[in-house]
Amino acid sequence: MECTETSDGLSRMYKVKVPASELKARLEARIEEIRPQMRLKGFRPGKVPASHVRKMFGQSLMGEVVEAVMKETSEKAITDAEIRPASQPDMHMESDMEKVIEGSEDLAYHMHVDIMPDFEPADMSGITIKKPVAEVDDAQLEETLGQVAENNMKYEPRGKTAKAKDGDAVVIDFVGKIDGEPFEGGAAEGHTLVLGSGSFIPGFEEQLVGLKTGEEKDVEVTFPEEYQAEHLAGKAAVFEVKVNEVRAPKKPDVDEEFAKGLGIESLEELKTMLKTQLQQELDNAARAKAKRHLLDVLDEKHDFELPPKMVDMEFDQIWQQLQSEMDAGRVSDEDKEKSEDELKDEYRKIAERRVRLGLVLAEIGRIQEIKISEQEVQQALIREAQRYPGQERQVIEFFQKNENAMAQLRAPIYEDKVVDHLLETVKIDEEKVSRDELMSDDEE
Repeated sequence: MECTETSDGLSRMYKVKVPASELKARLEARIEEIRPQMRLKGFRPGKVPASHVRKMFGQSLMGEVVEAVMKETSEKAITDAEIRPASQPDMHMESDMEKVIEGSEDLAYHMHVDIMPDFEPADMSGITIKKPVAEVDDAQLEETLGQVAENNMKYEPRGKTAKAKDGDAVVIDFVGKIDGEPFEGGAAEGHTLVLGSGSFIPGFEEQLVGLKTGEEKDVEVTFPEEYQAEHLAGKAAVFEVKVNEVRAPKKPDVDEEFAKGLGIESLEELKTMLKTQLQQELDNAARAKAKRHLLDVLDEKHDFELPPKMVDMEFDQIWQQLQSEMDAGRVSDEDKEKSEDELKDEYRKIAERRVRLGLVLAEIGRIQEIKISEQEVQQALIREAQRYPGQERQVIEFFQKNENAMAQLRAPIYEDKVVDHLLETVKIDEEKVSRDELMSDDEE
């Protein structure tokens, strides 16, 4: 193997050449390795001549050899150069691969790789970080109790002549038909539907407003184009509906009986549980703002050359996300007024900040020997899987088989552990604020 290096800032290029004779020797060794296990018609087990193996499988085996040699030599080039790659190398073939596999040409390729910048993290021990904090007050607790009561609304029968209105629950029988024929899953008896809940097909609930107990109506709707059942998507349907009962909402009294109905021993215990949850939300928001201030300070205190490929990849990801937001019409008025060049310049600076901070946090974590346990990773994987009810197993299998996906799962865990270490290192200046001030998004 021959290897030459050229450099430009944090970018390196390595040209590698492996003689055809070495590839041929490796091919012969590979043939001898597999010959004892080969079973081919016309030959005794393990007695297939090397010449026959070469004739039948030589090209595919040489392909395996070339792939293994490129992996081995590229890793050796990086090891010999004593560099810390910032990303996976980009490989570029220079040889004619057909001729290489035929054995008539040397293997020659070059690879581009960015290296990690050499810098020393700033000393943060004398830095003061602002941390706004808030405590749960009685008004917030009462408001949350009211929300719990609304979420557990009870419904009482109205009179038989009462007309259903938004917010009422109606008990209905229905049969759905397309082109006059009932379809699977389109019928039910005694189904309770809260009008205005949006739980049925768009346009269905609105047509039941004004109906009374015992009345019937044909409800005409069209299934959405993106409906989960493909055989119904975009089709017009008629539902024959009968209203069995109209029920009015009644907010339950928040008392001991209400708490026990939720499976909690007492109203006091319910309040304690809610207060703990609310305080956790406030504490998380306080940590998020302290982290934001910490990252701002880290960004100000570090200025070093960034690996170009890392910045490009981060920028591409941000730009694709912005394009999606633009297509969906969710871009701020401020961004709408900017030219594409202005937006690219602005978001490239954001990409540079993210890469810089990522490198700083990674270096601090390396120096402090911060590790994440397998248990922490598994807990994160379970939380991710729980976001997709019914598909948990598929999600877990996807992550277990995808190294990049697992790396993305580990990254925020590692970052949080490094941030926690830094928050213990710096001085924290706590300032008591109101809940609204703490939860406001005034810092961009």
